Amino acid sequence: MRNIRHSLRFRLAITFAVFGALIGLLLSMGLSFAAHKLGERLMDETLSAEIEDFLSRRAHNPHALLPATISVRGFVHMRDNVSEDIPPGLLRLASGRYELTLDDVPYRVAVVDKNGERYFMLFNETQQRHREQQFLIYLIIGAVVTTLISAVIGWILAGRVVAPVAELARRVSAAKPEDEVHDVANGFADNEIGKLARVFDGYLTRMRSFIDRERAFTLDVSHELRTPLAIVQGVVELMEDDQTLDDRHQERVARVRRANREMTDITSALLLMAREKVLTEPAVKSCDVWKLVEDTVEAHRYLLNDKTLVELVCKSCPYIEAERVLLGIVVANLIRNAFAYTDSGKVTVLLDDNTLTVMDTGPGIAKEEIGKIFQRQYKGSGSTGSGIGLSLVKRICDQYGWRAIVESTVGQGTTARLIFSSPGAASLEGSSTNAEFRNAAQGALSAATEKTSAASFGGDVIFR
Repeated sequence: MRNIRHSLRFRLAITFAVFGALIGLLLSMGLSFAAHKLGERLMDETLSAEIEDFLSRRAHNPHALLPATISVRGFVHMRDNVSEDIPPGLLRLASGRYELTLDDVPYRVAVVDKNGERYFMLFNETQQRHREQQFLIYLIIGAVVTTLISAVIGWILAGRVVAPVAELARRVSAAKPEDEVHDVANGFADNEIGKLARVFDGYLTRMRSFIDRERAFTLDVSHELRTPLAIVQGVVELMEDDQTLDDRHQERVARVRRANREMTDITSALLLMAREKVLTEPAVKSCDVWKLVEDTVEAHRYLLNDKTLVELVCKSCPYIEAERVLLGIVVANLIRNAFAYTDSGKVTVLLDDNTLTVMDTGPGIAKEEIGKIFQRQYKGSGSTGSGIGLSLVKRICDQYGWRAIVESTVGQGTTARLIFSSPGAASLEGSSTNAEFRNAAQGALSAATEKTSAASFGGDVIFR
């Protein structure tokens, strides 16, 4: 849909002006055409009257003179006598009415055959054409004045027409969903604007009901979910301190602890994002991104096997103004996916001033799937998740203005980049090739090993 740059009042005024100009133009063309035809008719009647008058005078006086004034001139062509005064251009004309120019002077010519003679009567059109031009100028001026008057009248009338719409817009913009006063439709007549105002009232009512339900749901979730999760966490901690449990049961308790921790983090993240002012409120404190990366890698170490190496490279240790829980959700999803889908090979995690890069040598993502991975509840081929993780990453990135870019080549691996940028520049992208970036990242990793190096054997991350 094209952009509407001008106000409704301006467009109505322009419509009136165009309508006035069109009416003025049509009226001017009609009057100009009628004046021209009327002038031709008057000249023809004058010429006919002059011919009849000359014939009448000649019947009483054979030597009667033809008209020879500034406006009218006459000539007679006799059968046996050709007058030398007759212009050659007249001799070629048959009986009828003509427009003719002689010596740069326009004439209206009437040719009549009578009693074996041909009579030519000429009317000088110079004055008539001058009058028609003056009349046309007056018509053009009248059309311009009509257009201006139409624009002024249109502007005044448009103001009165648009006033109810402007008032409705003011009331709608002033109405807040949390305000319980229903005054949008108050005072409007039972017309189209009144119906529109009542529709807005209905939507505001539904929105207020939705907000009330959302607040109640958020409060219920905050209490009813966090309480049992806290209880489970307490029980898990007690079971971990029980020295009588063997390794198999300790592993099961660890799985419960991890699941409970993930559920707690997701619940906290969803509750934070449900807050209306999450973007405008400052973060509670800055997050140490590298410390978060280390904790996340340690928490998901169980996903690694003996054939997977993990390399952690920290070129810089930035601090991000964001909720740690939300940033943790994003980082955990990128690292967990790399760990889970890399059966053998290497996973590289690189952090610099404003970018976190997670690169693996897993099976990669097909070209037809790479553009859908951030869609809600989308699960690619071979995925065992619920399809919520990356869609949640997308929502968090949209709120903070970060960029999440995933590049992948089937059979070679996947590279995910999280770029911390200013709010308003958020975007999520997917690409089916990452060869250039992989080469650049490998160069950066090689250069960074002089300051920091990391190696992993059998899924255990070891720093030195």
